[in-house]
Amino acid sequence: MLLAQFSNSAILLTSIAAAAALVYAPFMVVGFARMSTGYDMNAPRAMFDGLPDWGKRATWAHQNSWESFLLYAAAALMAFVSGTSADSVRWAVLAYLVARLLFSVFYIANIAPLRSLMFAVGSVSIFTLMSESIRTVLAAG
Repeated sequence: MLLAQFSNSAILLTSIAAAAALVYAPFMVVGFARMSTGYDMNAPRAMFDGLPDWGKRATWAHQNSWESFLLYAAAALMAFVSGTSADSVRWAVLAYLVARLLFSVFYIANIAPLRSLMFAVGSVSIFTLMSESIRTVLAAG
């Protein structure tokens, strides 16, 4: 596995940067939607009502990405600081990043069941990082 050659610390810190980039992935789609409707620099927020439905969903995916990123960054930093070496950390990181990418794709494409599934996978990943961190700290006494 490709991740096996990297330390958990490197994976965790790199994943925070990758997760931050994923916050902006749906916003790129919003920018495209704005350009397709005629962008008014004087009233950028007023343009929301004029966006096509997929552009509105991209806006919502971007907003939700911020909410998820805040929890993920905290969880990844908890795992980093605690020094947890559990293999589940690597899987949680990978699952989170893939789930958040697919979350935005399914949100914009309006495939609600898969969007919800990806939200759940991302949430479980966050919980896994937090619980492994707490377990590591408690085990250290």
